[in-house]
Amino acid sequence: MTDYEIPRPTSGDVVELILDDHRLFESLLRDLRDATADREAARAALSAVLIAHGVAEESKVYPNLQRKDAITDHEAEHGEEEHAEGNEALLALLECKGTDTQKFDDAVEDLATALNHHIGEEEQTILNPARTDVSQEVRDDLGAKWTAERNRLLDEGAGSIENVRSIVAKAHKEGLLPADDEDDDE
Repeated sequence: MTDYEIPRPTSGDVVELILDDHRLFESLLRDLRDATADREAARAALSAVLIAHGVAEESKVYPNLQRKDAITDHEAEHGEEEHAEGNEALLALLECKGTDTQKFDDAVEDLATALNHHIGEEEQTILNPARTDVSQEVRDDLGAKWTAERNRLLDEGAGSIENVRSIVAKAHKEGLLPADDEDDDE
């Protein structure tokens, strides 16, 4: 298995750092669609960075932007709901036994749909206000806090299937995702 090098910045403007991860997600999704790529390595890398990224955003970025009145409670909650949806789609991808099946390809597309929707909304409704309503000093401070948390989570194996299962189960319990029996009604 080829290991993907996940960048581990330690400082910078939080907006630019988050955007860099968004571009990394898109690159890893392209590799997951490419039958000649090391899909297993791409899946592992995407799982690790996606979970570390989202958890760090929810704990370090969203609350601070709310306190600065750059985003509303609703925008933060909506971002968390979209993280939960992406994590659920990620779990389905992680649970695929191989990487050369239609089930795998379908799971990649489900994850891509959830992730691309979230990236677009987050860049417009959370990152744009952070650019315009929050000082450079605060964005740099948030960048240092976010990268420290993201890197800590990467070191702890945030993308393991067991951790992703736990995060998805917690999201169901907290109402960020519909109860499992509600999924069947859609």
